[in-house]
Parts: sequence; structure tokens; C-alpha cells
Amino acid sequence: MRHGPVVRRRKLGEELRSLRHTSGLTSRDAAVLLGWNQSKVSRIETGASGVTPADVTRLLDTYGVHDEHLRSLLQTLAGSAGGGGSGWWHAYRGLIPPQYRDFISLESQACEARTLETSVVPGLLQTADYARAVTRSSLDGLPPAQLDSLVEVRLARQSVLYSPGPLRFSAVLDEAVLRRRVGGPEVMRDQLHHLARSAQLPHVTLQLLPFEAGSYVGLTGPFVIFSFPSTSDLDVVTLDHLTSSLYLERREDLEAYSSAFRTLQAHALSPERSLDLIAAVGRGG
Repeated sequence: MRHGPVVRRRKLGEELRSLRHTSGLTSRDAAVLLGWNQSKVSRIETGASGVTPADVTRLLDTYGVHDEHLRSLLQTLAGSAGGGGSGWWHAYRGLIPPQYRDFISLESQACEARTLETSVVPGLLQTADYARAVTRSSLDGLPPAQLDSLVEVRLARQSVLYSPGPLRFSAVLDEAVLRRRVGGPEVMRDQLHHLARSAQLPHVTLQLLPFEAGSYVGLTGPFVIFSFPSTSDLDVVTLDHLTSSLYLERREDLEAYSSAFRTLQAHALSPERSLDLIAAVGRGG
């Protein structure tokens, strides 16, 4: 279990080493072609040091990697792993902590996200007023200008659901998410309407775990599984805590959480019945 930037460096290094092997080059060969010291190639591949997106581009050119999706992913991961970067979220560097920037960078490059939420509506499906109420409650005493900016970040993240080639998003929500009056009745009513509309997007799957389902795997806390195009070796599970995010990277962890999510989906209401429950709660049922 590691913090995001460390995970990114290590997994990025592993992928670059694999691509070098595929190209038939030794680390010494690569260093000579690039005009680097061999130790620099080794440090990058072990995750001991960061690498800039520009250096990743040079490495991929040297290894003959032309897959645009893979190139884009690895270049962005280089930015989130401590080598710079130019994602839209970097404009908020002074406002949002590094672990949140890392989370956003993963979200922006993932092709699929699967999430369990036990307390609040997932950020990608929140209205502005709901996001404001959640942020105000979790960061008590935040100045109004900073609160506005954090809500702006939350809404900007949602572009991954509406851009060409959108993120495939599957969410399982505890019924408590629907019944917790975040922001008051009017805010919650609008949020439930928005949730129902979002659930009808072709790339969004929303399922509810009703109270009658009893205890279930994952009851102790939410999680997100990010999957990426081109290679599953970069998939990662994120666990949010009050002051930080932790990342699980081992294959056995990924398999365990993927299995848990399939179990959750099997025990949850169908997407159609989930929409019925959202409507019922919205009517006060």
C-alpha cells in the first residue's frame, strides 16, 4: 500500500522496462541511444526517481512505441508521478493537495472506473449545490472563495463523462446515500433528479444496495478501481481517508477488489429497479 505518486513512479517504471525489453534493447543500449547515463534509465525503471513527460516521449520513440493511447497515458502518468504535467487540474496546485491531483490525473486517463459509495453521491455524479454542501461539511471553516474553487474542481472532473470516448463508470451505492439529507430537502431533491438522469447515460451503470440487503462486502468503506487502456498493469484501487488517499497496486489486491465489486453488483438492485428506488425516495418514500 503506497501513496499515489510513489505508485505511479513504480508502475510507470515497470511499464517502461517492459517496453524496453520488447524492443530488444538493454538498459545500456537505451542509455547510449538517448545520450544518458545507464543509471538514469535504471532509476526511472525502478521508480527511484521521477521522469518528465518529455523524457517519456524520448523513451517511447527509442523503443518504437506508436500506440497513441499508451503514449498519452504514460506521458500523463509521468506528470502525476512527480515529473511535471499540464493537466487542467494543475491550475489549482495551490488549492488541492497532491493526492487529490494524483487521483484526478488517474481519473482523467482511465477508460473505466468502478466505485462503491456508502455515504455520499460519487463526485462525478454530484450537482454543484450538493458538492458545495459536502465540501463545506468536510472542510469546516473554509473561506468562501476556496469553497467556490473546490466546487469548480469537482464539476470540472465530470467532463470525463461527457467528452468523446467517455469514461465507463459503474457505481454501487448504499441506500443511505439517497436518504442522507445533504444540504437540505431542495438540494437533495435536485441531486436525486440529477442522479436519475446521469444513470441513463449509456456508459454509466448505477445500482443501489437497499437496506434490506443487510451487511455486505465493502460495508466498512468506499473504494474506486481505475482501469486503463492498452495495459492492465497500471490498474489501481484507491481508498480515501480523511486526510489522504491510499493506493493498492498488487495484482492480488486488484483481483480481490474486482471480485468484491462483482459480488456487490450481484446483490444490488438492477439498474432499472435502482431508478425506481431513487424515484421513490425523491417522492418521500
